[in-house]
Amino acid sequence: MIDGYLVPKNDDYFNEYVRESDDRLKFISNFSGSAGFAVILKNKNYLFVDGRYTIQAKIQSGKKFKVITIPNKFPKDVLKTKKKIKIGFDPKLHSEKQLNFLFNIKNIILKPINKNLVDAIWARKPQNLFKPFFSLSVKDSGQNSQIKIKKVKNFLLKNKIDYLLVTAPENVAWILNIRGFDSAFSPIPNARLLINNKGEVDLFAQIEKLKKIRKNFSKKIKFYDENHLEKKLRNLRRNKIWLDNLSCSIRYKNLLNKKNKITEKIDPIYFFKSIKNSTEIKNMIKSHTLDGVALTKFLFWLKKNFKKKKITEISAEKKLESFRKINKNYKFPSFSTISGAGPNSAIIHYKASDKSNRTLKKGDIYLVDSGGQYSFGTTDVTRTISLDNNSKFVKEIFTRVLKGHIAVSEYKITKNSNGSDIDRDARKPLNKIKLDYPHGTGHGVGYFLNVHEGPQSFSKNNRINLKPGMIISNEPGYYKEGKFGIRIENLVYIKKNKFEELTLAPIEKDLIKKKLLNEKEINWLNKYHAKVKKNLFKFMNLEEKSNLIDACSPI
Repeated sequence: MIDGYLVPKNDDYFNEYVRESDDRLKFISNFSGSAGFAVILKNKNYLFVDGRYTIQAKIQSGKKFKVITIPNKFPKDVLKTKKKIKIGFDPKLHSEKQLNFLFNIKNIILKPINKNLVDAIWARKPQNLFKPFFSLSVKDSGQNSQIKIKKVKNFLLKNKIDYLLVTAPENVAWILNIRGFDSAFSPIPNARLLINNKGEVDLFAQIEKLKKIRKNFSKKIKFYDENHLEKKLRNLRRNKIWLDNLSCSIRYKNLLNKKNKITEKIDPIYFFKSIKNSTEIKNMIKSHTLDGVALTKFLFWLKKNFKKKKITEISAEKKLESFRKINKNYKFPSFSTISGAGPNSAIIHYKASDKSNRTLKKGDIYLVDSGGQYSFGTTDVTRTISLDNNSKFVKEIFTRVLKGHIAVSEYKITKNSNGSDIDRDARKPLNKIKLDYPHGTGHGVGYFLNVHEGPQSFSKNNRINLKPGMIISNEPGYYKEGKFGIRIENLVYIKKNKFEELTLAPIEKDLIKKKLLNEKEINWLNKYHAKVKKNLFKFMNLEEKSNLIDACSPI
C-alpha cells in the first residue's frame, strides 16, 4: 500500500531527451519540458520544475498539478507533514544520489516498486522504431577507441578500481566512437558498458543494433544483449567497482552492493569527453560555419518578409530548418527549436503549438533558440530580433544582456577559473538595476552528441575548473512574463587562457543602446561582426552580401 508515486522525466538510460514511448511524465501530466518530476498523491498532484519551465508547466499542467519551482522550493517544503507518507518509485529510473537529495525528509518513506505504474495504465504507448548503431571514423572523432579505452584503463589502475560500470549512453558513445538513434535530438546509442582495469570491455545493448559495428572492434570487446547485464552484475563479487552517481540506477547499484566494494562518483569519462581534441575542435568550427550560413540567411529573410507575409512562430521554425537542410551534412535539430514572438518569447523553453502559435508582427521582438546536429558537430545558438520594436526599456535590457554576454567572452581564464565565477560576472549588468534571469549562463556542449553536456557549465554552483578544449554556451538573458524575452547565445571553446567564438551570426544592432556600452565592449562587438562577415560572406547571394555588410558594420 502506497500513498503516492514518483514519476521522473528521464528514461532508464537517464537520457535528457527521451523518446515519445518513454516520456512517462508527459503522458501523466501533459508537461513536455526536458526536466522535471511529478509526485502523485491520492488527493493532490505536484509537478516540480526549474525556473526555465515554470510558465510552461503552469500552462500545460496547471489545472491538475500544483507547479513548484526548484530551487525556490523542494519536496520537503510541500510534503513535510506530521503524518508519514509512503511514496512508490521505479528503481530503474532513479539514482540514489538524486533521491537522497530530493527526498531526505523524515516523514517520507520511499518504496521501490519493480513494476512501473505509469506503464501499467499506458494503454496506447507509442512503439519505438528500431535503428542500428553506427561508427564514427577516426577522421571525424580524432582518436580511436583503443586510445580512449587505455585512458579509462589507466584511470582505473591509478585509483585501484577493478571495474567501471558506464551507464550513461553518451559516455559509451564517446569511448567506442559509436552513435545511434535512441534519443530525440541526440545521436545516442542506448547501451551500457563494463570495463575492467585490463582494458577488457563488455557492451550491453539490443543485440540487433550491434550488427553493423561489431566488425570494427577487437576481441577485447564482447557484445551482449542488454538483458544480460543484470546477470553479469549479480555474478561479480569481491571487486572494487566505480559507479556513476548521475546515471547508475538504484536497481543496478543494489545488484552490486552486497558482494562488492562500491565507489559512487561521477563517471571519469565525462571529464575525458569534455575536453575536445584538435580534430573535434576543427570540425566544430566547420559545423558552426555551415550553421551560421543557414541562420544568417534565415534572419535576413525574416527581416525582409515579416511585414508583407504572414509569418508565424511555427512557419518561421520550419523556414529556419529548411535553410539548414540545404547542407547535406545537416542531420536533425539538436533540441526542440524555441521560436517565440512577443509574450511567448518570455517562456524560456517555449515550444510553439497550434494553440499558442503567434503571428510575428511589427513592434514585437522575436527570440529563436535553435541548433543542429551535423555529421561532425553540434550547434546551439540564440538570437533575439527586433521586429521594428522601439521600446527604450527593451533596448536597455537587450544591451545589458549583451554586456553580460561580452563579459563572459572576454573573461581571462586561469587554472583555477570555474563556471561559478563567470556566471557571477555575466549577471552584473542586470543585477545593477536589480534584475536577473532564472537559469545558468551556459552549459557544456557535446561533439555530435548531447547539446547539454557536463561536467562544466557557467552556473552559480559549478566549481569544475575550466580547461582548454572545453566547449560551453554563453547565454545570459532576461524574461518579463507576459511581455517579452531576450537571450543572446554563442558557443565558445577554450583556447589556452581565453574563449574563442564558434557561433557565427549577426547580433541584433537595432536593439542596442550604444551609450550603455564602454569602448572595450564596442570593440568586442565590432571585432565579432568582422569575423562573422569574413567567414560567411562568400556563401551569400548578392542581396544577402549587402545585408551582411550592413548587419556587421561597426557601431
